[in-house]
Amino acid sequence: MSSSPRLDDRASSTEPAEAQVQTHLGKGSRVEGKLTFEGSVRIDGQVDGEVQAQETVIVGESAVVSAQIIANTIIIKGKVSGDITARKRVELKAPAKLLGNIITPSLVIQEGVVFEGHCSMGSEAKADKPDKKVALFSKEDRGPVAVRMSSEAIK
Repeated sequence: MSSSPRLDDRASSTEPAEAQVQTHLGKGSRVEGKLTFEGSVRIDGQVDGEVQAQETVIVGESAVVSAQIIANTIIIKGKVSGDITARKRVELKAPAKLLGNIITPSLVIQEGVVFEGHCSMGSEAKADKPDKKVALFSKEDRGPVAVRMSSEAIK
């Protein structure tokens, strides 16, 4: 029996979405425009415009993205300025900084994340319609919300 980990063991030690990335925009890359991907993509560089993926979009810690993002799953660890729409799930992981609105049926925000915007959660059908206007609660109807604000949030 070998003491080295099996391929299956190594894959399970990382996030499933990260193990299946088909496209990678590396650190130091800069792209402008509309980007469309059939599978999953990891962004570690700079993107300005729009990003669409059939599967997962991962924004790495070194990434600076100023774009609308639409995908099944969106995982953010870097800086994003723009609205995001996920048909399944959004994960904001420290040290993520998001300045924009979220539409998704499932949302996870880790401690240490900076998020400034509105979040609308509902069914997948609702997430498929990012252009639909969302009725906001009046200030009196909303409960207290704790969001860490920082002048360093998005630069």
